[in-house]
Amino acid sequence: MSGWGSWLTGSQPADTKPADGACPKENFFPVTDKYDQTQLLGELAPTDLHWTCPSGLSTETSTWYTTLENGAFFMNQIIYSPVGLFQPQVQMTFRYYDPNTGENVWKSKNVDSFQVLANNKHSCKSSAFTIDFKDESNGSQSYNVSATLDNDVQLMYSMTRPSEAKGWKLGQGSKGGFSYFGENENSPDGYVVHRFWPYSKTSGMLVINGRAMEANGQGMFVQAIQGMRPNLVATRWNFGNFQSKEHHGTSAIVMEFTTTSGYGKVDASSQARVPQTVTIGSVVCGGQLVSVVGATRASNASEVPATHVQHESCTRDELTGYDVPQVMKFVLQGPAVVGVDKPSADTVVQASMEVSLGSPSATKGLIEKVDVLAEIPYMVRKLVNYVAGAKPYIYQTLNPTQLKLELPESVAQAIGTDSSIEVPGVLFEEHTFISE
Repeated sequence: MSGWGSWLTGSQPADTKPADGACPKENFFPVTDKYDQTQLLGELAPTDLHWTCPSGLSTETSTWYTTLENGAFFMNQIIYSPVGLFQPQVQMTFRYYDPNTGENVWKSKNVDSFQVLANNKHSCKSSAFTIDFKDESNGSQSYNVSATLDNDVQLMYSMTRPSEAKGWKLGQGSKGGFSYFGENENSPDGYVVHRFWPYSKTSGMLVINGRAMEANGQGMFVQAIQGMRPNLVATRWNFGNFQSKEHHGTSAIVMEFTTTSGYGKVDASSQARVPQTVTIGSVVCGGQLVSVVGATRASNASEVPATHVQHESCTRDELTGYDVPQVMKFVLQGPAVVGVDKPSADTVVQASMEVSLGSPSATKGLIEKVDVLAEIPYMVRKLVNYVAGAKPYIYQTLNPTQLKLELPESVAQAIGTDSSIEVPGVLFEEHTFISE
């Protein structure tokens, strides 16, 4: 989640339909429309994971997620948020959750003296943490994280991406990964970009409340930049992170957002601008990246594409005021990127998983319902609600589930597994509501 300062200023989104009745212009250019299905894999360039430290109304985050060998889970995030003419707000957050014991630890620390290293812009340091990025001789890459958030939480761990599990963005080139907002794609109002390590191995140590514990497990990393105020980007987000040690390392990740009514494509029949949902993701099996997926759909579409996130059996959560899912389904389909000479529409990987969450008052695997504005001072909170019209909540859950995989024969042979498999693992997911 972003720093509160980035919610306070900036122009409101354009009207869905101009007052004079003229047909509005398309003002959203999703990354999922730029590339053919056979060109979705964009391997990360050496500079893609550099810290950019954007100005204006942007928010940049780096987030490390790990599912530990004992079934516990932790996530660690750095948030960089410019705040008008003031010094940027930089924050590190940490969440540890053990479903076996119910232990749930949350820490958030605003830091001083944030600095990106001049000779290695993947790396950074501050008064509370040091992040050291390394290219290894075997083709793998690693982040070494050292942080002291307070006397109760110290972090000393490494996350390493094996060379076979390629990092990715959606689409090749300098514009790969970018969705643009505004009528002029070359001079946009803002943008969103994500870059992923879909499968990594974590090792090291966590010290929580005086107890040292091993931080051995597997997970993922994502760099995300929102180049405009968060409530103008989207009304909804869905995120799924499935990890399993089976089949020599399996993962499925999904990131999805739905634009506000102010940004979208023009519907031919109604001549109104319609919000769009953008879904991207990937599948790793056998420790290798086997497919990258992406799809766009209109919010009023009667049919969903092969790649999508679905909320089912929605019911009102009286605490937040949102209609929330009691069941979530994640579906991914895209061309294989291993076991083939080149990606083809004829050689497709299919993956699906679902999780039953139950009623909002007794959500299964609930880590937290994060009231994003809860810690903001009262008068600032009132101003944010008035200016932004937003009441963001993030639902975070961790549950066991099965990933169902259908692999082309050539892919199955390349990674040494069967064509049709069900993989047991753990799904961390977030479904986020920003505004009605």
